Amino acid sequence: MGIIGVQLVVSLLMATLMHRLAPHYSIGRWLLCNGSLFRYKHPSDDELRALSGKQKPKIKRDRRQNGVMESKPETVPKDINLYLESKPITPLDALVLRYFMDYQWLVDFVLYATLVYTFTEAYYSLLNIQGEVNVGVLWCLLTLAFGLKVLFSLMAHYFKTEEGGERSVCLAFAFLFVLIAMLILIVREDYLEFGLEPGFANLYENVKVFLKQQGVVDILPYSISRLIFKLLLVGCASFIGACLTFPGLRLAQTHLDALKMTADNPLMQILLHANFLSPIIVLLLWLKPITRDFVMNTPLGKEKMQLMSDPMFDTVRLWIIVGICVLRLAMTRYHLQAYLNLAEKWVELMKKEAGNITIIEIQRKISRVFCYLCVVTVQYLGPIILILHATLLLKVLGDYSWGFYPETPGVSPAVDISPVPSGPPPTAEEEEDYRAAVSHITAALSTLRNVFTPLFYRGLFSFLTWWLAACQVVTSLFGLYFHQYLMAS
Repeated sequence: MGIIGVQLVVSLLMATLMHRLAPHYSIGRWLLCNGSLFRYKHPSDDELRALSGKQKPKIKRDRRQNGVMESKPETVPKDINLYLESKPITPLDALVLRYFMDYQWLVDFVLYATLVYTFTEAYYSLLNIQGEVNVGVLWCLLTLAFGLKVLFSLMAHYFKTEEGGERSVCLAFAFLFVLIAMLILIVREDYLEFGLEPGFANLYENVKVFLKQQGVVDILPYSISRLIFKLLLVGCASFIGACLTFPGLRLAQTHLDALKMTADNPLMQILLHANFLSPIIVLLLWLKPITRDFVMNTPLGKEKMQLMSDPMFDTVRLWIIVGICVLRLAMTRYHLQAYLNLAEKWVELMKKEAGNITIIEIQRKISRVFCYLCVVTVQYLGPIILILHATLLLKVLGDYSWGFYPETPGVSPAVDISPVPSGPPPTAEEEEDYRAAVSHITAALSTLRNVFTPLFYRGLFSFLTWWLAACQVVTSLFGLYFHQYLMAS
């Protein structure tokens, strides 16, 4: 089967379904509008006047110095007996949400990308296919790119804000993650087993051989190339950390609010704590003295026992991360509802204050919570989407297995560019030229596959997966401290 095979047909089918079904059936829209989330409606002018004992005033005008006639904003006491009405979110309500189209498109694309990846995994596993491009890899890479793009657009929105200090927070965490990444990259493989060092050494040797075959003799020394590679990783890590800053801070806030919302449900609080602390488990999975060394040499009395083999440990690690992602998805409803409850929380705080407040300010504060629901949803789901698809790429490109049995490491699935002819049969001369072009392309791709081997991909995507979890841990723990202690004081 050539490159235009079953996988490409499935990819085109999924792209068509995503385009055709999105206006009618959208997983992103269903996630918000399935009836489990309730928003709070802001009170009308007449309702606020009735609560404050006022009647609709006559229009009064205030003459300004520049001669412009303006009506004075109407005010009501802050301690009025105001209770908000809640209603389920409908698809019509969702249309007014900020970033709704970006959110819906991202979540729908993630669903179809995961389906394509699942199909390709079953396709390779059941039929033992060799020599075809793994289209699922392309979908996962696009998911990472689109996820970072949406998170970057949200960060840019915060960065453009003149008030509130969001720009300073972005810059401070970007520089903080530069320092953390530099510290992490100097840790020896005996402690953090990413495999970056052997992976880059393998890449350097492969590139060196490739360049010599092309007639290039002078190349950068290994030490300089290694330094450039790690500086690039530090830059990418800082960018990712900056994009995940506000998602981590938001996660901490919704976590605290969700705990208060489920105070009468101990089981749900345990799941919420497990969800919040789950990125720490990802960090420990690559900490060799705590995980792999312990599993390989488990103390049993005076003897030591090996609980599982190295390939099995790698498989278990992949499944644990997938389970963490499923847990995060299951807790989505509680975190989003906890965010929506901020409108009611603000009203309760307002009642305890003295003085007056304008009617428009009350309505604006309450409606603003709902308008930014999609932003909060992307901030909650975005990091776990990146972790999940980075893990899927680690499995495929790193030649790992989903099964609990040893697997012989090899080269990641290659591209078979055997053509599928269409149209009238070519002449003998055209066929000869065609075969020559195909042979050149095949040789080039084969050389490229020999340069980027699974050993390199294992190091790269292990670091990426671990770093995404590390950013979540740093930002969410800081957010927890900020909301629970600094804001309280």
